[in-house]
Amino acid sequence: MLFAAVVLSYIDRLVLGVLKPQLETLYGWTNSGYGDITGYFQVCYGLGMLGFGWLIDRIGPKLGYMLAMGSWTIGHFAQTLVTSTSGFVIARIPLALGEAGTFPSALAAVSQWFPKQERALAIGIFNAGANVGAIVTPLLVSFLVAGLLLDWRWAFILTGVFNLVWLGVWWRFYRKPSDHATITTEERAWIEAEPQEDVGRAGFRRVLGHRQTWAYMAGRFLIDPVWWTFLFWLPDFFSTQYGYDLKSFGPPLVAIYILADVGAIAGGWYSSHLLKRGMATGRARKQAMLICALFALPVMFAVQASDIWIAVAFIGLACAAHQGFSTNLYSIPGDLFPRYAQGTLIGLGGFAGATGGFIASKSLGALLDKVGSYEPFFIACGMAYLLALLATHILNPRYAKVAMSQPA
Repeated sequence: MLFAAVVLSYIDRLVLGVLKPQLETLYGWTNSGYGDITGYFQVCYGLGMLGFGWLIDRIGPKLGYMLAMGSWTIGHFAQTLVTSTSGFVIARIPLALGEAGTFPSALAAVSQWFPKQERALAIGIFNAGANVGAIVTPLLVSFLVAGLLLDWRWAFILTGVFNLVWLGVWWRFYRKPSDHATITTEERAWIEAEPQEDVGRAGFRRVLGHRQTWAYMAGRFLIDPVWWTFLFWLPDFFSTQYGYDLKSFGPPLVAIYILADVGAIAGGWYSSHLLKRGMATGRARKQAMLICALFALPVMFAVQASDIWIAVAFIGLACAAHQGFSTNLYSIPGDLFPRYAQGTLIGLGGFAGATGGFIASKSLGALLDKVGSYEPFFIACGMAYLLALLATHILNPRYAKVAMSQPA
């Protein structure tokens, strides 16, 4: 269910990016205008992460996901009512606010259902839904708009219907392990093998008082902009760099996100494998992140590729590296913080990542209008992961578990 929800969230946020070259021609959009759409989406997403992170700690993942997907479905359908870049900025506000609840809700559900030694792999599996959504979207949109010759609005309408089905299934079937009717005694014992923290609450100020929080936020600030920009701008990159259009850039995008899918699961598997061999948690996570950071370096040469498939190989490797890196970075809340503080931390990390994404998107839109080259962006992408690992290690060298005492 978590995997399916992430797939749907990425389909809904990426439909516009796939349609961008067509809408740009139809309505005279500029790169700066499209940068406004993606940039302000990330601002609202970041604010939503703060709210949902706090909220999930209080209402839990079941109601949290209902609220999140309900909101983003409204915003998804609302995009059929506008044509200008400013109109899309406004219509996508509930989409951004709702989608901000995706990962806080999913990570809270994983924390409920999986012990530490399985958590990174579980995160990797649902995080792989991002890549499946990215694979499905260009194929589905091109089939609907270029194949069936439907109006572009139908791409939003038909994909939104899937959300309504998911909401019904989630409401009917999701339960906590302690409330689940068919869970076995052995499975419940395995899930609950870790010592349980006292029930409590943690606000932003208390969570921000720990170095581990700033390590997580720094990592998200540096790597999230890479992923966001790939999601929203790769169709435009293939269109401007290689002349691909809605009918033809589907296969390159599919290849990239298949590689990303492999990276998501492999990154989670690798650190979980090291943990089962007895390696310390912090060392296992950081070793996995270092390997991923090295795999991201070749993307710096993507713009210089003479053939689109060479560029696809560089970008796909970077996307795989990103997903493997982020899978281990996303493990910090579950590894180091009590459960009642994890949603708040996830929200702060999402806000930091969205802030970096806003800066990157606005800068890239202006850069393309003035210079017309993606090269500076790809160079920054290649270096981002080593910088993120360095910042995370400096701020959290011992990967120490947070002792968060209750306020008097």
